[in-house]
Amino acid sequence: MRFFNVAGPCNPQYHYMLPATTRLAENHVDRLIRNQSYFVIHAPRQVGKTTAILDLARQLNASGDYVAVMVSVEVGAPFPHDIGAAEKAVLGDWEQAIRFQLPSDYHPSTWMPDVPGGQLLGRFLSTWTSELPKPLVVFIDEIDALEDDVLISVLRQLRAGYYRRPQAFPMALALVGLRDVRDYKVKSGGRAHLGTA
Repeated sequence: MRFFNVAGPCNPQYHYMLPATTRLAENHVDRLIRNQSYFVIHAPRQVGKTTAILDLARQLNASGDYVAVMVSVEVGAPFPHDIGAAEKAVLGDWEQAIRFQLPSDYHPSTWMPDVPGGQLLGRFLSTWTSELPKPLVVFIDEIDALEDDVLISVLRQLRAGYYRRPQAFPMALALVGLRDVRDYKVKSGGRAHLGTA
């Protein structure tokens, strides 16, 4: 028997819900992905962002044109000034998410690159993308959970890899959270500028 759910991602098998990706289609997310864009999806809590992104990733995988995954960086939040610890926590969580969402043919050969903190996420994405037979699309959920040095490091690593797409970095990437990316400067300590583009 289905019921209304407001506690987390919805599953149409168990929950009453409208089609999850309708609002994403209205916002032309499919065009952004085809155009190899890096973009932000932001909306208030409990409006269905995670449900929609999980559904969109499933649709992209089913199309056969992409390898798509939704991952989160929320577990890095307890380490706002320890970039290496935050990245290790995040990559540990990404391993579970990727194993759950994708068949083993698409799993990376290395889950934890042997590089210093401040390079782990970028190296992981670069190496994994290079191994895949199709372009990689990544949705990074809960980006708002990160602050200070860790947030700046993640944004810089994504920017550094951008020019290597689609062969050696995700073809398209979305930061998913409550805020527009321009508002992250407030979350990162109130500075007027993050120190990165």
